[in-house]
Amino acid sequence: MIKLLKLEYYKNLNYLPFKIFTALYFAILIALLFIGLVDLKLFGSTINLKEEGIYNFPEIWNFTTWIVGLLKIFLGLIIVFSISQEFSNRMFKQNTIDGLSREEFIASKLLTITIFTFISTILVFIITLFLGKNYSTVTDSEMVFKEMFFIGNYFVKLFSFFCFLMFLSILLRKSVFVFLAFFVLWIGENILSGVESYTKLSGLKPAEKMEVAQNSFFFSKLLPLESMSSLIPNPMLRLNMAKALGLKYEFTYPTESLIACIVWCVIFILASYWILKKKDW
Repeated sequence: MIKLLKLEYYKNLNYLPFKIFTALYFAILIALLFIGLVDLKLFGSTINLKEEGIYNFPEIWNFTTWIVGLLKIFLGLIIVFSISQEFSNRMFKQNTIDGLSREEFIASKLLTITIFTFISTILVFIITLFLGKNYSTVTDSEMVFKEMFFIGNYFVKLFSFFCFLMFLSILLRKSVFVFLAFFVLWIGENILSGVESYTKLSGLKPAEKMEVAQNSFFFSKLLPLESMSSLIPNPMLRLNMAKALGLKYEFTYPTESLIACIVWCVIFILASYWILKKKDW
């Protein structure tokens, strides 16, 4: 493991995009978590997210993990560029000549992915706990940890996303093709999700649509990107202004999406290894 860590460290140490996007990601992540402490101007109105309750327990776990989850593409860029350069610079072939096995190559990338995911998760956990302890109007210990499972969901979401990008990077080898494929798949999943929702909900009354949406099984929720997204729902209905308008937030733990993400991780890792074994670069 130490050997693989050193190998990844020296590979990425002199790779400028790696350092830039890593620093950019963590800087923006920290800034976004503290966004509730400043007044935002929207359509001529001033909104303070702290006063809207984003730092209150237990909602804060949902808010912070959802907000920083939007930034996962920055770390994704690091993963894609790091792997793509292995093939464009013929580093992979040279490493295999020097004795690096396919298994060790996959293990080194998974090690990098795990470290980034772990550091990001720990950072989000510490800052969330700090903000909640200082700004939450709810201090009951039971409420503080009630929805901490969102931190675990965040870890799974991030790890699954990186495994997905690792697979695309090994399959396509060029970063531009990877992001093009990602965009096409994202559009495709949204279309399938929209068609399925329309099929099941068309012709129903608003109350019936809500009930069907909450209690029905949607196949699209098992697709890679959709299952990742379903792990952490949009928390905007939990804002005080949404509550004042009578909007209700209802959440059922997405067990199917969690299982789907784990299965997709296994598929992406095994498929990446299979591609490396089949190809001779």
